[in-house]
This record gives sequence, C-alpha cells and structure tokens, in this order.
Amino acid sequence: MKHRLVICSILWLLLFSCITQNEESHVITTATLKGPSAMAMLKMIDERPSPDSVNTTGFTISNEPEQVRAMIMGESVDFAVLPSTMGALLYNKTHAYILAAVPVRGTLYLFGSDTTIHSWQDLAGKKVYVMARGMTPDIMFRYLAERNGLDVDKDVTLDYSFPTHIELANAIASGMADLGVISEPLVSMVMKKNPAVHPLINFNRSWEDLFNDTIPFAQTALLVKQDFAKRHPSIVSWYLKQLRSSIDWVNTHPDSAARLTVKYGILPDATVAGKAIPRCNLHYSGAWNERKGIEEYFKVFYTFNPLILGGSMPDEAFYYKEPAH
Repeated sequence: MKHRLVICSILWLLLFSCITQNEESHVITTATLKGPSAMAMLKMIDERPSPDSVNTTGFTISNEPEQVRAMIMGESVDFAVLPSTMGALLYNKTHAYILAAVPVRGTLYLFGSDTTIHSWQDLAGKKVYVMARGMTPDIMFRYLAERNGLDVDKDVTLDYSFPTHIELANAIASGMADLGVISEPLVSMVMKKNPAVHPLINFNRSWEDLFNDTIPFAQTALLVKQDFAKRHPSIVSWYLKQLRSSIDWVNTHPDSAARLTVKYGILPDATVAGKAIPRCNLHYSGAWNERKGIEEYFKVFYTFNPLILGGSMPDEAFYYKEPAH
C-alpha cells in the first residue's frame, strides 16, 4: 500500500509539473509594424516583460501590413497591430480578432517645399500627390479638405503617380513632387535628405480642430485574438497596462527611445527617430471606452466606400471590454 501511495504521489507530481510547465511555457506573441506601431511598444520590445503565468513575450516587426494580415488570417499571433480600417475589415470577415486599443493616432502630414501653404484653403489650384486611391491618406485628405471648405474634385488636382509611401517620400525629397501626403517617420527621414521640405499641415491637428478631441484619430489598431482574450483576460489587462506604460515612456524619453529604434531595426538613424517621435502621436486609448468615437472615425471610411470595412460597420462585439476587477 505504501509503495502504491508513493508511486501515485510521484505520478501526480509529474502530471502537475507537466501541466504547470505547459501553462508557463506559453509565449505571448505580437506582430507589429515598423514605424510608429513598433515605436509605441519599444519598452516592451526591449525589456520583454511577462506576467507570472508566461515565460516571455515575443515580437515580430514587419515591413508591411499585409505581412501582419497573413499572421492574423493564420491566427498565429495573440496580438497584432494594423491600420484600424484593416482590423475592422478582418473582423467582419472572420471575427477572430477584436480591437483592444488604439496605440497611435494620426501620423499623416501634408508635406513639401511649397512655402505658400499655411492652411487648407491655400491648396486651391495646387497639385497634391497621394500614394494610393481609396487608402487612408487619400480618404483623410479628401475628408479634411472638404470639411475645411474645399471641393477636392474642382479645387485640387490629386496625383497618384507614386503608389507607395517610399516612392512618394523619395519624390518629395528629390523635388519631383512639391506637395504630398506622407506619414511619420518618413517625414523626418525626408527632412534629413532635403532640408527644404517641411510638414505643412498636420492631419491629426486638423482632425482635433474639428472634433475637440471627442473623436480620436484612430488610425492604428491593437488587435487581440478573441479566443485568447476569453481564456486569458488577466493577461490581456496586464498587456494593455504594459503598452500604456511603454507609450508614456517613449513620449517622455524620446532620446533613449530613439536609440532603441536603431537597436531593433525600426529606423536606421537615432537622430531622425528622436525628431519623429513627437510627430508620431503615440497615445493610448482603450477600445471600449473610446468605442463611440472610434465608430465615428470608421464612419468616414464607410461613407466613402463600405467595402473598406468589409461591407458593414463593426458591431459592438468588435470592441474589447476589460472585465471588472
């Protein structure tokens, strides 16, 4: 009998050990994008914090949203950062990932060498280069210009000759384009190449002027796998606190954060990164608390073309609500 008890005890300990090891061996995985999305997470990427039940956190920093989108479609990551409109589109297709937070607000600028531009009204009669028809820079330019009194189809010539952010940024840097809509950190990178070009209109500020900060410029989305959020609500809450802390740290320590952007291959130049960080509008907003404002942001795109969001506005279940403590 004693031998049986000893054997049973050993088997129980081994089983408990295996269960504990499996629980603790989980790696929280995150797919993010080079630029402001990864910059918001710099403290997390550098320190790799983890809650008690998890061994570590892993980060994949991708060049293009399509790379992150592929990970979401394969449900291979716990968290992912994408343009919020793409997040809504994927939710309407699969419901696999939901919106946890907005870590980055508007990073778009009208940028160029035309020193006569001081307001939206000064764009009348001008040619403005935009990277792609129907994408966020195009829709936001049209929306803000029209809200500031311009008839875009009559007053402004929009040129889509440069189909990517990089090509457009290079065109502005070389003087091939006088005015274009590009985002940080490309703005700061172009300014280093050509000191004659400058940010002329800050889209985020124009948005705030319209809505007095009641509606966030919710350009970027932190998504969480819905199944993961249901099984590990405490880990999600912990993760969101880490993200908020990281954003606060980056904003208050731009020089140290700039060095980390080089360390992790997000940007090649710490000086450029240090200048870009204040213009990246890193700002934490919880999805549930800001859902009404985020819905208004989505309506801009839905009105332009419902297919951008997958044919319908995302329902309330898209917005992650942290459990009450």
